[in-house]
Amino acid sequence: MNFRRQRRERVELGLTPLIDVVFLLLIFFMVTTTFQREAALKIELPEAQGDREPRRQVLEVVVDAEGHYYIDHHELINTRIDTLKKAMRRVLRPDARPVVVVAADRRTPHQAVIRVLDAARQLGLSHISFTTEMPDE
Repeated sequence: MNFRRQRRERVELGLTPLIDVVFLLLIFFMVTTTFQREAALKIELPEAQGDREPRRQVLEVVVDAEGHYYIDHHELINTRIDTLKKAMRRVLRPDARPVVVVAADRRTPHQAVIRVLDAARQLGLSHISFTTEMPDE
């Protein structure tokens, strides 16, 4: 009897796929882990009494296409700057730092908007914002 030995193929274990799997697991655990810092010391903060900063008053001045002014939804009797200043002063609270919001129609004369800015400057109001609209696309 003639026995022939079969040649066994040498089995090689590839390390590259193994390293890839380990790195993927590492990335997975790093991404899914939440890191929370917990204070080692539990302390109770002291309390203090003090005035809170007052909320800013919003003074909205609406100017229509003809240049007429509206403050608090009331139309002013004329478009003179003195009337505008008196109406703005009447609405303002003495303790607030107001923000003037100018809502002017796109067809409003330029002079009407400048008059609002000038009245605000003369009253010492420096925080002014304009209302705009996002264009339809």
